[in-house]
Amino acid sequence: MMEKINAVITGVGGYVPDYVLTNEELSKMVDTTDEWIMTRIGVKERRILNEEGLGTSYMARKAAKQLVQKTGVNPDEIDAVVVCTTTPDYHFPSTASILCDKLGLKNAFAFDFQAACCGFLYGMEVVASLIASGRHKKVILVGADKMSSMVDYTERATCPIFGDGAAAVLVEGTTEDYGIMDSILRTDGKGLPFLHMKAGGSVCTPSYFTVDHKMHYIYQEGRTVFKYAVSNMSEITATIAEKNGLTKENIDWVIPHQANMRIIDAVASRLEVPMEKVMVNIQRYGNTSAGTLPLCLWDYEKKLKKGDNLIFTAFGAGFTYGAVYVKWGYDGNLK
Repeated sequence: MMEKINAVITGVGGYVPDYVLTNEELSKMVDTTDEWIMTRIGVKERRILNEEGLGTSYMARKAAKQLVQKTGVNPDEIDAVVVCTTTPDYHFPSTASILCDKLGLKNAFAFDFQAACCGFLYGMEVVASLIASGRHKKVILVGADKMSSMVDYTERATCPIFGDGAAAVLVEGTTEDYGIMDSILRTDGKGLPFLHMKAGGSVCTPSYFTVDHKMHYIYQEGRTVFKYAVSNMSEITATIAEKNGLTKENIDWVIPHQANMRIIDAVASRLEVPMEKVMVNIQRYGNTSAGTLPLCLWDYEKKLKKGDNLIFTAFGAGFTYGAVYVKWGYDGNLK
């Protein structure tokens, strides 16, 4: 009988661009105020990758490079690279393939993975399966998005929400009782009308018309998306907690997608978990889409202890949503 192989995160690397876009600066670009943005969304500033010719792969590479340095992993031993992104450098080849070249990974197969803001959450499940198969020992999982490339900076309801950033984790096999323990993931395709990009895909190819009509930007019906996010994330985190015997007493950290402070509050109150157990960095980075969850790990790594119970949850276009239970595998302050 083969021992069960768990997939455990063994390191984190991250990167955010230098340029800081503040609410004050935004209020000069569109009709908004710091007060409006803080009460409705909770973002103080966001990072923007504004250098000419740099895309998502640049941030992914910076994050993955830091990860490799911190963990000391041999690049030749990386079996797979999964980049979760909605803003790839190109339609093809994949951002992951660019990453392999830049990092000199000779023995990895690599692919991009798209589940909007749920990319990293779904990605954890996919990578856990790669590891559990026993065929892949070390996998790099990246969440990276250059959301500024899809944001209309004349649209005041949406533009304050998003930012650019990336973070990466190393996932390895272990027979110990740590790692990605359980997941509940769902997709509700009825969400399409409320959150999408109208043009640029195979249904509506790029043309002068689509560019003129701003059809290459994020289209979001905020109220509807907000409502679904609150109910689905709250519900699914409560379900995974119950299923795994997790309560407000033994949950060490909740890591929610950083889209809106009011959604984060709602999820925390549903779990009855105090805010000091909730990872929050939305005020500094905004919504980096697939980047939010791993950037939380990057920011809070030093506070994590071996054996901590973590609940990750996210919600994105699709709609995609879910929750993942992780038993943390190392003392972050020793890294």
